[in-house]
Amino acid sequence: MILLANTEAEPGFSHAVDSLLAGGAALDALVTGIGHVEAAPSVRSVGYGGWPNMVGDMECDGAVMDGTTLSVGAVGAVPRTLHVAALAREVMRRLPHVMLTGEGARRFANEIGFTEDDVLHPDSKRVWREKLDDLLDDEARAAFPDVPLIPLSNAITDPERVRDTTVFLGIDAGGNAAVATSTSGWAWKYPGRLGDSPIPGAGFYADSRYGAAACTHTGEMTMRCATSHAVVQGLKFGLSLDAAVERAAEDLLALKGGFIGEVVIHALDKNNKHRVVTLRGGKPVSYWFWEPGMAAPERRQSEQL
Repeated sequence: MILLANTEAEPGFSHAVDSLLAGGAALDALVTGIGHVEAAPSVRSVGYGGWPNMVGDMECDGAVMDGTTLSVGAVGAVPRTLHVAALAREVMRRLPHVMLTGEGARRFANEIGFTEDDVLHPDSKRVWREKLDDLLDDEARAAFPDVPLIPLSNAITDPERVRDTTVFLGIDAGGNAAVATSTSGWAWKYPGRLGDSPIPGAGFYADSRYGAAACTHTGEMTMRCATSHAVVQGLKFGLSLDAAVERAAEDLLALKGGFIGEVVIHALDKNNKHRVVTLRGGKPVSYWFWEPGMAAPERRQSEQL
Protein backbone atom coordinates (compact mmCIF):
# COMPACT_ATOMS: atom_id res chain seq x y z
CA MET A 1 0.00 0.00 0.00
CA ILE A 2 1.02 3.59 -0.56
CA LEU A 3 -0.64 7.00 -0.50
CA LEU A 4 0.67 10.21 -2.06
CA ALA A 5 -0.93 13.65 -2.29
CA ASN A 6 0.00 17.30 -2.68
CA THR A 7 0.14 19.79 0.17
CA GLU A 8 -3.50 20.87 -0.18
CA ALA A 9 -4.53 17.34 0.81
CA GLU A 10 -3.85 17.86 4.52
CA PRO A 11 -7.51 18.01 5.71
CA GLY A 12 -8.29 14.65 4.15
CA PHE A 13 -5.05 12.72 3.95
CA SER A 14 -5.39 10.87 7.25
CA HIS A 15 -8.97 9.88 6.34
CA ALA A 16 -7.68 8.24 3.17
CA VAL A 17 -4.99 6.44 5.17
CA ASP A 18 -7.62 5.14 7.61
CA SER A 19 -9.72 3.84 4.73
CA LEU A 20 -6.78 1.94 3.24
CA LEU A 21 -5.86 0.48 6.64
CA ALA A 22 -9.46 -0.72 7.03
CA GLY A 23 -9.11 -2.66 3.79
CA GLY A 24 -10.83 -0.15 1.55
CA ALA A 25 -10.30 0.01 -2.18
CA ALA A 26 -7.81 2.63 -3.34
CA LEU A 27 -10.36 4.65 -5.32
CA ASP A 28 -12.83 4.80 -2.44
CA ALA A 29 -10.09 5.84 -0.03
CA LEU A 30 -8.98 8.67 -2.31
CA VAL A 31 -12.51 9.99 -2.83
CA THR A 32 -13.10 9.87 0.92
CA GLY A 33 -9.98 11.89 1.59
CA ILE A 34 -10.50 14.41 -1.15
CA GLY A 35 -14.03 15.11 0.06
CA HIS A 36 -12.61 16.58 3.27
CA VAL A 37 -10.33 18.85 1.24
CA GLU A 38 -13.21 20.07 -0.91
CA ALA A 39 -15.16 21.08 2.21
CA ALA A 40 -12.25 22.87 3.95
CA PRO A 41 -12.33 26.68 3.67
CA SER A 42 -8.62 26.75 4.57
CA VAL A 43 -7.67 25.20 1.21
CA ARG A 44 -7.75 28.14 -1.20
CA SER A 45 -7.63 26.29 -4.51
CA VAL A 46 -10.20 23.54 -4.08
CA GLY A 47 -13.93 23.41 -3.36
CA TYR A 48 -15.37 25.85 -0.83
CA GLY A 49 -12.10 27.67 -0.22
CA GLY A 50 -11.35 28.13 -3.92
CA TRP A 51 -11.61 31.10 -6.25
CA PRO A 52 -14.31 32.10 -8.75
CA ASN A 53 -14.03 32.66 -12.47
CA MET A 54 -13.89 36.11 -14.08
CA VAL A 55 -17.60 36.81 -13.57
CA GLY A 56 -17.65 35.60 -9.97
CA ASP A 57 -19.05 32.11 -10.48
CA MET A 58 -17.49 28.98 -9.04
CA GLU A 59 -16.83 26.26 -11.62
CA CYS A 60 -15.22 23.17 -10.12
CA ASP A 61 -13.49 20.27 -11.89
CA GLY A 62 -12.77 16.77 -10.67
CA ALA A 63 -11.89 13.28 -11.86
CA VAL A 64 -11.18 9.72 -10.78
CA MET A 65 -9.41 6.82 -12.45
CA ASP A 66 -9.38 3.13 -11.55
CA GLY A 67 -6.00 1.79 -12.59
CA THR A 68 -7.16 -1.82 -12.74
CA THR A 69 -10.05 -1.33 -15.18
CA LEU A 70 -8.72 1.94 -16.68
CA SER A 71 -12.20 3.36 -16.07
CA VAL A 72 -12.41 7.15 -15.80
CA GLY A 73 -15.04 9.56 -14.58
CA ALA A 74 -14.61 13.31 -14.94
CA VAL A 75 -16.61 16.50 -14.52
CA GLY A 76 -15.68 20.03 -15.53
CA ALA A 77 -16.88 23.58 -14.95
CA VAL A 78 -19.59 22.29 -12.63
CA PRO A 79 -21.66 24.99 -10.90
CA ARG A 80 -23.07 24.78 -7.36
CA THR A 81 -21.25 21.55 -6.55
CA LEU A 82 -18.71 20.99 -3.80
CA HIS A 83 -17.85 17.29 -4.04
CA VAL A 84 -16.87 16.99 -7.68
CA ALA A 85 -14.54 14.00 -7.21
CA ALA A 86 -17.42 11.96 -5.80
CA LEU A 87 -19.61 13.21 -8.65
CA ALA A 88 -16.97 12.08 -11.16
CA ARG A 89 -16.96 8.63 -9.57
CA GLU A 90 -20.72 8.44 -10.15
CA VAL A 91 -20.25 9.39 -13.81
CA MET A 92 -17.87 6.45 -14.06
CA ARG A 93 -20.29 4.10 -12.30
CA ARG A 94 -23.61 5.10 -13.83
CA LEU A 95 -23.08 6.42 -17.35
CA PRO A 96 -21.53 5.21 -20.61
CA HIS A 97 -19.66 8.53 -20.77
CA VAL A 98 -16.31 9.62 -19.36
CA MET A 99 -16.92 13.35 -18.82
CA LEU A 100 -19.81 15.71 -18.13
CA THR A 101 -19.46 19.49 -18.02
CA GLY A 102 -21.32 22.59 -16.91
CA GLU A 103 -25.07 22.49 -16.37
CA GLY A 104 -25.22 18.96 -17.79
CA ALA A 105 -23.00 17.76 -14.94
CA ARG A 106 -25.17 19.66 -12.47
CA ARG A 107 -28.32 18.08 -13.93
CA PHE A 108 -26.75 14.65 -13.42
CA ALA A 109 -25.87 15.61 -9.83
CA ASN A 110 -29.48 16.60 -9.18
CA GLU A 111 -30.75 13.35 -10.67
CA ILE A 112 -28.66 11.19 -8.34
CA GLY A 113 -29.36 13.24 -5.21
CA PHE A 114 -26.34 15.52 -4.80
CA THR A 115 -27.22 18.72 -2.94
CA GLU A 116 -26.82 22.11 -4.59
CA ASP A 117 -24.04 23.81 -2.67
CA ASP A 118 -23.09 27.41 -1.93
CA VAL A 119 -19.51 27.05 -3.07
CA LEU A 120 -18.29 30.67 -3.10
CA HIS A 121 -16.44 31.58 0.11
CA PRO A 122 -17.23 35.16 1.28
CA ASP A 123 -13.56 36.14 1.34
CA SER A 124 -13.04 34.83 -2.19
CA LYS A 125 -15.99 36.93 -3.33
CA ARG A 126 -14.55 40.00 -1.61
CA VAL A 127 -11.11 39.64 -3.18
CA TRP A 128 -12.60 38.95 -6.62
CA ARG A 129 -14.74 42.10 -6.46
CA GLU A 130 -11.87 44.29 -5.26
CA LYS A 131 -9.62 43.09 -8.08
CA LEU A 132 -12.28 43.90 -10.66
CA ASP A 133 -13.09 47.29 -9.19
CA ASP A 134 -9.44 48.27 -9.57
CA LEU A 135 -9.69 47.69 -13.32
CA LEU A 136 -13.22 48.78 -14.23
CA ASP A 137 -14.41 52.34 -14.71
CA ASP A 138 -17.86 53.44 -13.55
CA GLU A 139 -19.51 52.59 -16.87
CA ALA A 140 -18.00 49.09 -16.96
CA ARG A 141 -18.93 48.43 -13.33
CA ALA A 142 -22.55 49.27 -14.12
CA ALA A 143 -22.57 47.00 -17.15
CA PHE A 144 -20.65 44.09 -15.62
CA PRO A 145 -20.65 41.20 -16.48
CA ASP A 146 -21.79 42.33 -19.92
CA VAL A 147 -18.36 43.69 -20.81
CA PRO A 148 -15.49 42.20 -22.86
CA LEU A 149 -13.71 39.64 -20.68
CA ILE A 150 -10.66 38.98 -22.82
CA PRO A 151 -8.89 42.22 -21.77
CA LEU A 152 -9.68 41.51 -18.13
CA SER A 153 -8.43 37.94 -18.37
CA ASN A 154 -5.09 39.15 -19.71
CA ALA A 155 -4.87 42.06 -17.29
CA ILE A 156 -5.36 40.10 -14.07
CA THR A 157 -4.17 36.65 -15.02
CA ASP A 158 -4.50 34.72 -11.79
CA PRO A 159 -3.56 37.58 -9.42
CA GLU A 160 -3.37 35.22 -6.47
CA ARG A 161 -1.13 32.85 -8.49
CA VAL A 162 -3.60 30.06 -7.77
CA ARG A 163 -3.28 27.41 -10.45
CA ASP A 164 -3.30 24.51 -8.05
CA THR A 165 -5.57 21.56 -7.40
CA THR A 166 -5.52 18.62 -5.05
CA VAL A 167 -4.38 15.22 -6.23
CA PHE A 168 -4.51 11.90 -4.38
CA LEU A 169 -2.67 8.83 -5.71
CA GLY A 170 -2.73 5.44 -4.03
CA ILE A 171 -2.31 1.68 -4.24
CA ASP A 172 -4.40 -0.54 -1.98
CA ALA A 173 -3.59 -3.89 -0.35
CA GLY A 174 -4.73 -5.70 -3.49
CA GLY A 175 -2.30 -3.81 -5.71
CA ASN A 176 -4.99 -1.66 -7.31
CA ALA A 177 -3.81 1.84 -8.24
CA ALA A 178 -6.10 4.87 -8.44
CA VAL A 179 -6.05 8.65 -8.75
CA ALA A 180 -8.53 11.35 -7.73
CA THR A 181 -8.39 15.09 -8.46
CA SER A 182 -10.41 18.16 -7.49
CA THR A 183 -10.02 21.89 -8.07
CA SER A 184 -11.79 25.21 -8.42
CA GLY A 185 -9.30 25.92 -11.18
CA TRP A 186 -7.34 28.94 -12.17
CA ALA A 187 -8.48 31.98 -10.19
CA TRP A 188 -10.26 34.56 -12.36
CA LYS A 189 -10.34 32.13 -15.29
CA TYR A 190 -12.39 32.85 -18.40
CA PRO A 191 -15.82 31.20 -17.85
CA GLY A 192 -15.83 27.62 -19.10
CA ARG A 193 -12.07 27.13 -18.87
CA LEU A 194 -10.97 23.58 -18.10
CA GLY A 195 -7.52 22.85 -16.80
CA ASP A 196 -5.82 19.48 -16.72
CA SER A 197 -7.50 18.17 -13.55
CA PRO A 198 -10.45 16.52 -15.37
CA ILE A 199 -8.43 15.53 -18.45
CA PRO A 200 -7.21 11.90 -18.38
CA GLY A 201 -3.60 11.60 -19.45
CA ALA A 202 -2.86 15.25 -18.75
CA GLY A 203 -3.71 15.91 -15.10
CA PHE A 204 -3.88 12.28 -14.01
CA TYR A 205 -3.43 8.68 -15.12
CA ALA A 206 -3.31 5.30 -13.37
CA ASP A 207 -2.56 1.78 -14.56
CA SER A 208 -2.21 -0.83 -11.82
CA ARG A 209 0.27 -2.80 -13.95
CA TYR A 210 2.77 0.07 -13.84
CA GLY A 211 1.88 3.00 -11.56
CA ALA A 212 0.16 6.37 -11.47
CA ALA A 213 0.87 10.06 -11.92
CA ALA A 214 -0.91 13.37 -11.38
CA CYS A 215 0.04 16.99 -11.94
CA THR A 216 -0.71 20.32 -10.29
CA HIS A 217 -0.22 23.99 -11.14
CA THR A 218 -0.16 25.01 -14.83
CA GLY A 219 -2.56 22.66 -16.58
CA GLU A 220 -2.22 24.55 -19.85
CA MET A 221 1.21 22.94 -20.11
CA THR A 222 0.45 19.37 -19.04
CA MET A 223 -2.46 19.20 -21.49
CA ARG A 224 -0.03 20.02 -24.31
CA CYS A 225 2.34 17.24 -23.25
CA ALA A 226 -0.05 14.56 -21.88
CA THR A 227 2.29 14.56 -18.89
CA SER A 228 0.64 12.06 -16.56
CA HIS A 229 0.20 9.48 -19.29
CA ALA A 230 3.79 10.06 -20.40
CA VAL A 231 5.03 9.09 -16.93
CA VAL A 232 2.99 5.88 -16.80
CA GLN A 233 3.86 5.02 -20.38
CA GLY A 234 7.54 5.38 -19.51
CA LEU A 235 7.04 2.83 -16.73
CA LYS A 236 5.27 0.54 -19.22
CA PHE A 237 8.26 0.75 -21.54
CA GLY A 238 10.59 -0.36 -18.76
CA LEU A 239 11.97 2.93 -17.50
CA SER A 240 12.64 3.39 -13.81
CA LEU A 241 10.31 5.78 -11.98
CA ASP A 242 13.04 8.43 -11.93
CA ALA A 243 13.68 8.09 -15.65
CA ALA A 244 9.96 8.09 -16.50
CA VAL A 245 9.36 11.31 -14.57
CA GLU A 246 12.42 12.98 -16.07
CA ARG A 247 11.47 11.95 -19.62
CA ALA A 248 8.01 13.49 -19.15
CA ALA A 249 9.58 16.60 -17.63
CA GLU A 250 11.76 17.07 -20.71
CA ASP A 251 8.66 17.70 -22.83
CA LEU A 252 7.37 20.33 -20.40
CA LEU A 253 10.71 22.10 -20.24
CA ALA A 254 10.92 22.18 -24.04
CA LEU A 255 7.61 24.02 -24.46
CA LYS A 256 7.77 27.39 -26.18
CA GLY A 257 4.96 29.90 -26.52
CA GLY A 258 1.62 29.83 -24.80
CA PHE A 259 1.33 30.27 -21.05
CA ILE A 260 4.42 28.89 -19.30
CA GLY A 261 4.49 28.44 -15.54
CA GLU A 262 5.25 26.03 -12.74
CA VAL A 263 4.30 22.33 -12.87
CA VAL A 264 4.54 19.70 -10.12
CA ILE A 265 4.55 16.02 -11.11
CA HIS A 266 3.51 13.43 -8.50
CA ALA A 267 4.23 9.82 -9.42
CA LEU A 268 4.42 6.32 -7.96
CA ASP A 269 5.09 2.88 -9.38
CA LYS A 270 3.74 -0.61 -8.71
CA ASN A 271 6.69 -1.27 -6.38
CA ASN A 272 5.54 1.52 -4.05
CA LYS A 273 8.34 3.88 -5.03
CA HIS A 274 7.36 7.51 -5.43
CA ARG A 275 8.73 10.80 -6.68
CA VAL A 276 7.51 14.42 -6.64
CA VAL A 277 9.30 17.04 -8.74
CA THR A 278 8.78 20.75 -9.36
CA LEU A 279 9.54 22.33 -12.73
CA ARG A 280 10.10 26.04 -13.36
CA GLY A 281 9.33 26.85 -9.74
CA GLY A 282 11.24 29.17 -7.50
CA LYS A 283 11.38 26.67 -4.65
CA PRO A 284 10.31 23.11 -3.78
CA VAL A 285 6.74 22.46 -2.66
CA SER A 286 5.56 20.17 0.08
CA TYR A 287 3.53 16.99 -0.34
CA TRP A 288 2.07 14.22 1.82
CA PHE A 289 3.28 10.62 1.89
CA TRP A 290 2.31 7.47 3.76
CA GLU A 291 3.12 3.77 3.57
CA PRO A 292 2.56 0.91 6.05
CA GLY A 293 4.91 0.93 9.00
CA MET A 294 4.98 4.71 9.32
CA ALA A 295 3.76 6.08 12.65
CA ALA A 296 1.96 8.91 10.86
CA PRO A 297 1.79 10.52 7.42
CA GLU A 298 4.76 12.73 6.61
CA ARG A 299 4.97 16.11 4.91
CA ARG A 300 7.97 16.04 2.58
CA GLN A 301 9.59 18.39 0.06
CA SER A 302 9.60 17.96 -3.70
CA GLU A 303 12.76 17.87 -5.79
CA GLN A 304 13.60 20.68 -8.18
CA LEU A 305 14.21 19.93 -11.84
